[in-house]
Amino acid sequence: MLDTLANGADRMFDEAAAAQMERIVVDLGRMYQERNEALREVARAHHEALLRLSLAAEFKDDDTGVHIMRIGYMAEALATMLGQPASFARMMGRAAPMHDIGKIGIPDQVLKKPGRYDADDRAIMDQHPAMGGKILGRSRIPLFQLAAEIALGHHERWDGCGYPAQLAGEAIPLSARIVAVVDFFDAVTMDRCYRSAFSDEDALRMIAEQRGVAFDPQIVDAFLANAPALIALRDHITLHPPSFDNLVEGD
Repeated sequence: MLDTLANGADRMFDEAAAAQMERIVVDLGRMYQERNEALREVARAHHEALLRLSLAAEFKDDDTGVHIMRIGYMAEALATMLGQPASFARMMGRAAPMHDIGKIGIPDQVLKKPGRYDADDRAIMDQHPAMGGKILGRSRIPLFQLAAEIALGHHERWDGCGYPAQLAGEAIPLSARIVAVVDFFDAVTMDRCYRSAFSDEDALRMIAEQRGVAFDPQIVDAFLANAPALIALRDHITLHPPSFDNLVEGD
């Protein structure tokens, strides 16, 4: 009799403990999900703020602001054409629009100066990659790490004569090497306050001439081989700019 009662008590205790453990697991799962959702919302808000700052910087140099959207979509497309993983290409599309965020700190009298820069102007202008890196910071979030990498490296040159760190060849991050080519093509085919746009043909010729000089030869080859598709993508984004929210992480 006593054994039976003891066994029953043990079963009740085990069932209660199991139920308590199940509730703890469920609560922990809900807390983990809520934590992740909160972190995603913080990352999204951070991304939106940085994109708006990038857009403000772009308005100083481009009245439409669509340049940064084209850079994002073209960088993603070119990364795919180079055989990079889809996850990397997608992140390039989110990070590349922030490449010139440092221009927010460049005075308009330098940024919009007609004609050639003198040595003082160039010294000021050359600060914008480092400014961009500081604005984007040393985040632990991969998207912003990539964006900082691009901001710092997209004016480096394959031959080591770029800025700010005079990196050469594959010491320049792949992300920055991709954006360097895309940004050059899009920038020279735009009208600016200090010059008229170059034709697509002239821009492609200039890129070919800088193969192995300013630009990674492999990336130049991929860009030239896929130029019609990339130009069509650029023109589509110009005519049908996506909404700002489409660029924000999580959308």
